[in-house]
Amino acid sequence: MNNAMRNTTTMTRWATLVFALSAIMFLAACHKKAAPPPPPPPPAPTAPTATLSASPNTIDKGQSTTLTWQTTNATDVSIDGIGAVDVNGSRQVTPADSTTYHLIAKGAGGTQDATARVTVNAPPPPPPPPPSATEEELFSQNVKDIYFDYDKYDVRSSEQGSLQGDAGFLQQHPNIHITIEGHCDERGSTEYNLALGTNRADAVKNALIQAGVSGDRIKTISYGKEKPFCTESNESCWQQNRRGHFVYAK
Repeated sequence: MNNAMRNTTTMTRWATLVFALSAIMFLAACHKKAAPPPPPPPPAPTAPTATLSASPNTIDKGQSTTLTWQTTNATDVSIDGIGAVDVNGSRQVTPADSTTYHLIAKGAGGTQDATARVTVNAPPPPPPPPPSATEEELFSQNVKDIYFDYDKYDVRSSEQGSLQGDAGFLQQHPNIHITIEGHCDERGSTEYNLALGTNRADAVKNALIQAGVSGDRIKTISYGKEKPFCTESNESCWQQNRRGHFVYAK
């Protein structure tokens, strides 16, 4: 075998060897264990939940109500007007006016809010003050007539309290002027009763002056038996007619 043939044979053997080694390495690589896939990403954080309620939700001014709240997946909870609070809880509040309470719950998954409305009933306005009584109305309410015994014109002791009360009122109201009417019961003549009525009116006027009331504020007149207050013929009725009657001078 010449050299050319030997060289060709040698090259063929080397080529076959290289091919065999390459095939072995390729098969080994194909049989190598595949790498595991990467792990999935972690799930997104769950969003918070929140509820807020007020019981009762309608109160009168000055009363209290209880706020109650619950949250989940929250790490930071606050209520407007109150501040930071526990994630779950309750709180008694006394709002001065109608208020909407606003809760904010924060967590890794975001923010959630809740509200509760508390209505405060305002007290009714106070009733308006009663209208002030006029001087004439006060006069009618406070000044009392002075009564006399039969056929007498001196102020009896039982009437001193009324007389002093009348004088005190008139001193407190110096702008009031009065007329004192002298009245009698039906017994006796007209002329006699006119004179008796005059004496009775003068007796009351003099007593008021002695008690400190200015005489220029007082006029007198006698009607005798002509203007009775009661028209029955008995002692009870006659007693009503024997009087010094006060009249507000307009």
